[in-house]
Amino acid sequence: EAAVIAVRAPSQLWSAAGGDLAGQAIHGIYHGDVRHVRELSLTCAGSPVEWISVSTDGPSRVVFGGILRGLDDRFPDPKVRLLRERVLDAGRVTETWTVHSRVAHAIDTELVLRVVPDFASLHDVKSGLASAERFTIQATDDGAAAASGRTRFVLSSPGAAVSTDDDAITATWPVAVSPFGSAAVRFTIEMTDAALVVQAPLAGPHWDAAAVSDAARPIDPRLARWLDRALGDLDALRLALPDHPGDDFFAAGAPWFLTLFGRDSLWAARLALPLDTRVAASTLRVLARLQADDADDASAREPGKILHELRATTLEMPGEGISLPPLYYGSVDSTPLWVCLLADARRAGMPDDEVRELLPALRRALGWILDHGDSDGDGFLDYVDRTGSGLANQGWKDSGDSIQWRDGSLAEGPIALCEVQAYAYEAVLAGAELLDELGDDGDSPATLRAWAAALRARFAESFWITTPEGRYPAVALDRDKRPVDTLTSNIGHLIGTGILDAADEADVARLLLSSPMSSGYGIRTMSTGAGGYWPLSYHGGSVWTHDTAIVAHGMLRAGLGDQAREVVTGMLAAAEGFAYRVPELHSGDPIGDTTTPTPYPAACRPQAWSAAAAITALSVLSA
Repeated sequence: EAAVIAVRAPSQLWSAAGGDLAGQAIHGIYHGDVRHVRELSLTCAGSPVEWISVSTDGPSRVVFGGILRGLDDRFPDPKVRLLRERVLDAGRVTETWTVHSRVAHAIDTELVLRVVPDFASLHDVKSGLASAERFTIQATDDGAAAASGRTRFVLSSPGAAVSTDDDAITATWPVAVSPFGSAAVRFTIEMTDAALVVQAPLAGPHWDAAAVSDAARPIDPRLARWLDRALGDLDALRLALPDHPGDDFFAAGAPWFLTLFGRDSLWAARLALPLDTRVAASTLRVLARLQADDADDASAREPGKILHELRATTLEMPGEGISLPPLYYGSVDSTPLWVCLLADARRAGMPDDEVRELLPALRRALGWILDHGDSDGDGFLDYVDRTGSGLANQGWKDSGDSIQWRDGSLAEGPIALCEVQAYAYEAVLAGAELLDELGDDGDSPATLRAWAAALRARFAESFWITTPEGRYPAVALDRDKRPVDTLTSNIGHLIGTGILDAADEADVARLLLSSPMSSGYGIRTMSTGAGGYWPLSYHGGSVWTHDTAIVAHGMLRAGLGDQAREVVTGMLAAAEGFAYRVPELHSGDPIGDTTTPTPYPAACRPQAWSAAAAITALSVLSA
């Protein structure tokens, strides 16, 4: 059974189609990285509830519809209905239960709420090892409160008789419905966590979602529907840090990544630039404040490096041997992507005075690219985990088996990814331009341009390979500087960066649109001709909509408009198949084999960069 999801960062709620929580392991009410409630149920004393409808109104409001046949008359049409309205705000859930009657007799019944606290870590929920933390329950004037350490929630249930035991809270309302009348009850659950490192932003979004959807409707009605859903999700995924609550950014996605991620937040803001420059500017400021100023292997810090991930506590991944500190910098691409976003945001209208304020962070980021990004001195940006407990792969494909040879064996690091060289090339040239125009006499843009030219030449000499699938850049160089020969979507990120010449960009675009790479629902992460290909592999054959959108984004910048429109056609087919809330990733099965894309288990939904892909689709189809 598909879960019903409500999101308003930093809170989220996952339930069954009738609104109850308990049917699946993911079900719960979460605030930050803690599941406060693992079970919540509605029962009616006089009748079973037969749930017949669920209607979502944006990302944070859901109405469930049911019928109460046990309270009905003897005729076949259902005349006693129960509507369950759920509204999720940051830190608060409100439900209103309303019984509507069209029968001629009065109805006297009871509605019963049962709530089971939990306070389990989200990371334990993800690993399947979640068990309830020790907690206490206390009665309050109109409900009850449950607490465990730094976390607490308060149930307010006016008009209900409340009882508690060691494990659960029960609230019972007497309900009297007059003939042809209605009656309603309401409760709220408010959650707090003293250790929370993120919060809801102070202000609303800067865009008019209805106007954007209306503008897209003549282009393609599917695009209008996707934008309507995607912009609501982007709004719900906005977060801020407590020390600067006016600077918002996009959280990566629900349920697992409802926090600041350097790469994800940067790409989501970059794809959304045609709609909103202000969230790009605030994202840049947030990450600049957290920019590393020293070196530390445990957190993968190096001077000038941009953050990978922010958490309230250490992130433990049971069974994988991974332990990431709350501030973790294990990302090889966040730093050049920060520079690229700064340059793009200025071109899109970010005020020069705001850009000037970030020039010190720009210089430090460029310093990291030139001085620290290359761990072994071969002239390419690379990564290697020096602790044994960090991420083994530190590009956007960060799963342990993502960088493979064509025979399916794993490449060994340090790994120099092809797209990271492209990001670095684009970033250093963009940084030189910014310093030329806004910097002072102490800057040396000529040195940056010379470095970029040398990188481009080295890339052309070292990365290009020829296999039975064609001629293309290798996904990476391994520790022995050998080009890893699998055909992957990574090469699509090179288009539009300038690291390839126009003829090579066209050749790469042709390969990406060929049947081994294009599923019809998007670009596969790995070619079907690779030994490690599997359509439900996280990074080895699945389709990620943001990855596909980056390809389209690059094609548009490179003047490959027809190819970009073909890519967007697949994105729209996927969006339609997922009722316009596109998940983090889905199967790479070809469109000819399935009329709708196959979901990937445990994919985030909504996901910020998947939602922002809708804005890229609009840009391509409007061009």
